[in-house]
Amino acid sequence: MNRELLLLVDAISREKSVEREVVFGAVESALAQATKKFVGTDWDIRVSIDRESGEYESFRRWLVVPDSAGLQNPDAEEILSDAIDRVGPIEEGDYIEEGIESVPIGRIGAQAAKQVILQKIRDAEREQLLNDFMSRGEKIFVGTVKRLDKGDMIIESGRVEGRLKRTEMIPKENLRSGDRVRAVLLGIDPTARGPQIMLSRSSPEFMKELFAQEVPEIEQGLLEIKSCARDAGSRAKIAVVSHDRRVDPIGTCVGVRGSRVTAVTNELAGERVDIVLWSEDPAQFVIGALAPANVSSIVVDEERHAMDVVVDEDNLAIAIGKGGQNVRLASELTGWRINIMSAEDAAARKAEETGGVRKLFVEKLDVDEEVADILIEEGFSSLEEVAYVPLAEMLEIESFDEDTVNELRARAKNALLTMEIAREESVEEVSQDLRDLDGVTPELISKLAAGGVHTRDELADLAVDELTEMTGLEEEAAKALILKAREHWFA
Repeated sequence: MNRELLLLVDAISREKSVEREVVFGAVESALAQATKKFVGTDWDIRVSIDRESGEYESFRRWLVVPDSAGLQNPDAEEILSDAIDRVGPIEEGDYIEEGIESVPIGRIGAQAAKQVILQKIRDAEREQLLNDFMSRGEKIFVGTVKRLDKGDMIIESGRVEGRLKRTEMIPKENLRSGDRVRAVLLGIDPTARGPQIMLSRSSPEFMKELFAQEVPEIEQGLLEIKSCARDAGSRAKIAVVSHDRRVDPIGTCVGVRGSRVTAVTNELAGERVDIVLWSEDPAQFVIGALAPANVSSIVVDEERHAMDVVVDEDNLAIAIGKGGQNVRLASELTGWRINIMSAEDAAARKAEETGGVRKLFVEKLDVDEEVADILIEEGFSSLEEVAYVPLAEMLEIESFDEDTVNELRARAKNALLTMEIAREESVEEVSQDLRDLDGVTPELISKLAAGGVHTRDELADLAVDELTEMTGLEEEAAKALILKAREHWFA
């Protein structure tokens, strides 16, 4: 019987092209499961087969766990102190083993053992095929549609299979069994049943890899795709930069008579691609990303990581795009929040902001509107700037003499001090239940207090737009915070 076991292992190893050690492991696992069924307990069983003779031994074993953890499974665990008393020096995570009577092969449920062995072999085969495929370092998976599985496409390449989920397909693309398909490798999902290779045709990475295949200069390092944004099947934008002054990045990606970009477009079901020149200057990058719209002016807000982009009426619709597509893709491409506005809207906003600054200077510096307007015209927009801009810069203002400048700076510093004291007093009034709310930072507490919000219930009563205006939070973050504040209402 032992000789037959060795012959079986050799036969399976040759037939399945799997190492003998893997097959031995599968047989040992099958024997251990059969032994566990035979004894009818929850023991942890290990079986060891002699690789030369085919004889095997069975062991019951206990995992050594920390004393503090206690025994979760007394049949298969032993706390450390008891384990030391039992066998001497031993560490957490080690096993204590005790030999038990082996179950004869003849008594094992042959079918059950066979299933375990075959499953282990299939798993080993799949892992080996997967490792072989991954070792090639390929990023594009090329295969044939084998079948449909719950809306997902199973793509076969040789003996390797990948899964193209419905959400990763190009919308309105009609793939059928037998079609030749290319997709980018997203990653490996070891927990997935069936194919573990996850694929995508709708991700920006797929477009990047297609351009890398069509444009040799990218592979050579002369060009680089910095970022990519897609509305799969409709429109996309890629940002490219040249690392060689002799190479035109946009022209190179377009190709002779558009051959290169056309090849990518054809693979993506006619998806239109805008190729944008990447720039270290964020404003210049955004201007390029909004093409084909022409930008009149742009204002960068570093703190909010946003830009106000002004375009004339003729370019307004182009800049926004159908359903906001153009500005949304430009925002994804550049990583900046982009606010498109007309010249009239920009003028109205500037007038509103100027009015706010004028009111601030008149009230806090105790000056008339004429003095406030002079400060605004010279570029001052806050009390901090009036108080702490170098003295020499303020002395350059022709309308002010030195005494006036010193008086304005002193008033600005006093106003800031008064406002800080008031802010601290307002923050002290904030209730503990609001301070303890998840996501509420000291900075946020200060902004809430300045807006008159001192309790959790007052925060819960706010509308989303009120909170975003008060704190500068993104809409989704503001919505989540308000819902969090309301949780105790429904507890």
